[in-house]
Amino acid sequence: MRALSVFVAVLLLVSSVAAGTGPTGATADVRSPSSSTVSEPVPSTEPLAGSIDPGTESASTHGENLTFRVLSTPPGVEPRLGSHRRGVNLGTSLGLAVGDSDAALRTETAVQRIESAETNAERQRRILAAINEVEQDEVSLDSRQTAAMNAHASGELTDRELLDELVRTAALAREYDRRLDTLSELAEETDGFSTPDRVSTLQVQLQVYEGPVRRIALETVRGDRTGTEIHVQSSRDALVLATIVDGQYVRESFRRDRWDRGGDDLESETAINATIASYPETTDLREANALGAGAVQRITVDHDFGTLRTFVSGGTERVFLEHQRMALSTFPDAESVSTAEDGFNVTVNRTYPGGPVTVTVLDAATGDPLEGITVTKSAGGTPSETIGSTDEDGVVRTLSPAEPYRITVVDEPRVAVIDDIAPLETPRVTDDVADENATDEGG
Repeated sequence: MRALSVFVAVLLLVSSVAAGTGPTGATADVRSPSSSTVSEPVPSTEPLAGSIDPGTESASTHGENLTFRVLSTPPGVEPRLGSHRRGVNLGTSLGLAVGDSDAALRTETAVQRIESAETNAERQRRILAAINEVEQDEVSLDSRQTAAMNAHASGELTDRELLDELVRTAALAREYDRRLDTLSELAEETDGFSTPDRVSTLQVQLQVYEGPVRRIALETVRGDRTGTEIHVQSSRDALVLATIVDGQYVRESFRRDRWDRGGDDLESETAINATIASYPETTDLREANALGAGAVQRITVDHDFGTLRTFVSGGTERVFLEHQRMALSTFPDAESVSTAEDGFNVTVNRTYPGGPVTVTVLDAATGDPLEGITVTKSAGGTPSETIGSTDEDGVVRTLSPAEPYRITVVDEPRVAVIDDIAPLETPRVTDDVADENATDEGG
């Protein structure tokens, strides 16, 4: 009966995915800007018409010492960078549904095998065998994720293909985690037996394959969220994903080269100290807390402007995985450039590659925000691409390219342009610095 219920659930899952795609069943990405809520901009002193005012002060309202450091691809290594418009995709959704159902059926098969054991000793043996299988599955996930990152870095995978693969590995990791929960329950129900300590270690490791940007990518491709822009950055054994949703800048970064999978067990205090040393400004805002087991510790800092979550490796005692959410209304790592042209006052808060760029458009005569104004972006000689229309606060947001770029504000026949906007230097974690003879290209 349990297997039948799972099969019925699978059919319902696939049916719901198909039903949510709309009558056309289109597989192309849907391009639509993400929306966010920001505080109303304060009109500044109007510069000369057509001029660019490269402000040197941070856009932060919380003091010049506030910065949110980030883990990035290695310094001195030129990464591959891209920007992908994620949208609803029937083929990817169905593929994920089938993969989810297959993993769920494997879990159910393991449960039935354990429950059918004729002796207590055989039941224990089968529980341990099922845990061993998940351990091997986790090793396969590591190989699969690393191969995908490196294939993207070498140009063998597109941004979309990489994101699809990362979403698949995240879905498998979640199912393996659920399977371990079930196996733990079965172990506790078994006379003279309890859950092995290595299960806790394994469950923390499985979180390495999940992340907030992957979750957003999954919601978008399934139609649960409107289309959104995702920054994709990779080099060998390194990955950065970033996006803007719900008034927040969301980022996840992974450095396989900083993860010692065979490292010694790590104390929570050591992991907290490693995070404090790497992110001194962020950890100064709020006390960090730890959750982990074995050679991986997960550290979380919930502060007034967002959340920092790090994963610290035993052996290296360094942060190798980072998840961050930062409120856009108080994002500190930005500097403004502005122009007054054709009746517009335009300000661009530039930031580092992959960081959130805020464009504000005001009426030059009144200082009032202008809603519904089209804004485009062009970088590296590529054609201009519409990033969206300004909201009621005169604001639209995008992600920063790695090279100088142009922002164009258009309301026919009026046009205002800010050209050669240079990204800022990435505010790296303190222990991620380039060699003296190396150069940091691309953030």
